Amino acid sequence: MSYLKGKLRLSMIVLVCVVTYSCKTKPSKEFNLEAVVSKTEKQLSYHYGIVEKYQEDNLLPRSIDEKGLVMVPSDDWTSGFFPGELWMMYDLTDNAIWKERAIKYTEYLESEQFNTGTHDVGFMMYCSYGHGYKTTGSSKYKDILIQTAKSLASRYNPTLKSIRSWDHSTSLYTFPVIIDNMMNMELLLWASQETGDPYYKNIAINHTNTTLKNHFRGDNSSYHVVDYSPEKGEIIKKVTNQGYADESAWSRGQAWGLYGFTVMYRATKDEAYLKQAERIAKFILSHKNLPEDKIPYWDFDAPKLPNEPRDASAAAIIASGLYELAGYSKNSIEYLEVADTMLKSLSTEKYLNKKGTKYGFLLSHSTGNWPRNSEIDEPIVYADYYYLEALNRKKRLNAITY
Repeated sequence: MSYLKGKLRLSMIVLVCVVTYSCKTKPSKEFNLEAVVSKTEKQLSYHYGIVEKYQEDNLLPRSIDEKGLVMVPSDDWTSGFFPGELWMMYDLTDNAIWKERAIKYTEYLESEQFNTGTHDVGFMMYCSYGHGYKTTGSSKYKDILIQTAKSLASRYNPTLKSIRSWDHSTSLYTFPVIIDNMMNMELLLWASQETGDPYYKNIAINHTNTTLKNHFRGDNSSYHVVDYSPEKGEIIKKVTNQGYADESAWSRGQAWGLYGFTVMYRATKDEAYLKQAERIAKFILSHKNLPEDKIPYWDFDAPKLPNEPRDASAAAIIASGLYELAGYSKNSIEYLEVADTMLKSLSTEKYLNKKGTKYGFLLSHSTGNWPRNSEIDEPIVYADYYYLEALNRKKRLNAITY
């Protein structure tokens, strides 16, 4: 029953979004969604064939480096995105082979339900098993996700009212909380909905309120890392790990915030979360350094603009987030138009790879960790994941519009 309710809620979100959109502006005829889906399916099929060569090692694709394809084990924070892509391609095409493939690779992550060593279990398990449960209603998947929520909740500090992000880099941080952690709240919200236990949702709300209080600057850009004293709850420092500078606006960090606060509004209907999502959107969309094609540079304050790498992953996350945020906000027209522009740009030859290239990754020009010279201007799996999610959301909008 909860699965069906979830589907109904999504339909209502899309309906509100489309009614607002279609009454005020004409649907774009320039973007051939069917052709783009066909192209991405062919490329993902090629990608799948390459990944299959690593099947015996239970490895999953992450990116490309100077040595070639980067494959990672299930405990890597990016491990859930490839199974998630397979589930979403099934949603896009209704081709049963993608469901079979998704089931196979989702099971690679089963042991991570007990992983209490990272906040990233939300990414890892909800992007894989979460999609699987929405599609199949499997009781096994449900049990695994609930256990994962328990593992994530074990990282919650009631003094700080926040979930610890990293256990590594202890020489740099005491109790680090990163803006990325907002993306893991969806698992906790789901767990409370499915179990009827408000425990997980309360943690998500407390963590979000702490983030709202401490992570944002006056212009509503966010810090990447806020480090706390876990005993006293005091802020030690506000810094960056993947951005250009402590006070700069790392693009993917802004995307995580936009998406995360939108999800929190969906679950709670707390207007404070909607307003914050709108404020983040305003920062991004009105920024003087946002390029015309709406694909952000890796940091809005990078020092050598416009000669800096882009971040297609940030654009894909923002586009997907805007498609949902448009269903709740009075700014729906603007959000839908920008999301459409981002999706169109990502679907051009500049960003969308040709079949048989780049080891089968869908998008080029993402930036993982510029300060550490890691995954610079390369395909990265989470860019592909959120691109496919944006395509799915666009497909649902079109289905109702037409």
